[in-house]
Amino acid sequence: MWSSKDVYYISDSTGILVTNLGQALICQFPEVNFNEEKFPFILTVAEAKKTMDHIVKRSGGRRPIIFSTILDPNIRAVFDSPEVEYFEMYGQFLEDLETCLETEAVREPGFARHPSDMEMNKRVEAIHYCLAHDDGTKVSEYYEADVILLGVSRAGKTPISVFLATQMGLKSANFPLTSEYLNSYRLPELIRQNKNRVVALTTSPEQLRSAREKRYSGSKYAKNSTCVEELRQAEQIYLKAHIPVVSTAGKSIEETATQVMQELGISKKYIL
Repeated sequence: MWSSKDVYYISDSTGILVTNLGQALICQFPEVNFNEEKFPFILTVAEAKKTMDHIVKRSGGRRPIIFSTILDPNIRAVFDSPEVEYFEMYGQFLEDLETCLETEAVREPGFARHPSDMEMNKRVEAIHYCLAHDDGTKVSEYYEADVILLGVSRAGKTPISVFLATQMGLKSANFPLTSEYLNSYRLPELIRQNKNRVVALTTSPEQLRSAREKRYSGSKYAKNSTCVEELRQAEQIYLKAHIPVVSTAGKSIEETATQVMQELGISKKYIL
């Protein structure tokens, strides 16, 4: 068994897709240490040869793994070498679809990433809304939100909110449950009025304490007992108000955001 392996993500576009696909596969092998590097926008045979020379030299004959979404067959051929373990992420799938659909694919790099003006305007509007409604700001405008995230401080509200805006085009606001609400076990009035858009975020006491320690090390705010009590109080509020809850503990931003959308019944039509 390999204890470590070099992994390279090669793309004729941004490299986001091939990286996500490759990482989704290699994460199934936690006992192997992977050294990863990404090469986006490989658009010519010359660029491919230069990249391949770098890979072969750096990996020193240890048969590195290459994940690729290159569409040009001449460029693909440069990487499909016995010196590496080559995995073409489109390959046979695209050919099978051409047969199934009885037509040829456009085979244009990044074709799915060309948003319309309407989609781009929607994304920009969502980002502006997210930034203007972070951390309990402008609650009187929550009626415009697609998603309102609720939770104690450092439970992960802001990064999830930003992801929903930038990647999904959703107007996302977030509101912190401070001691004012925790100690009285109540929700702000404007949160209750817009409850059909609210999802609560929770986490483990350990993860919450770790996040708070990074910001205010040694403070009462970061003590484990404080974290345990605040999470308990918040969960009682969610239960009383019948608010759906998603835990961020041990999950990626993408996973949590997807669960938030599922809780609100938001269709994938929002994804840009």
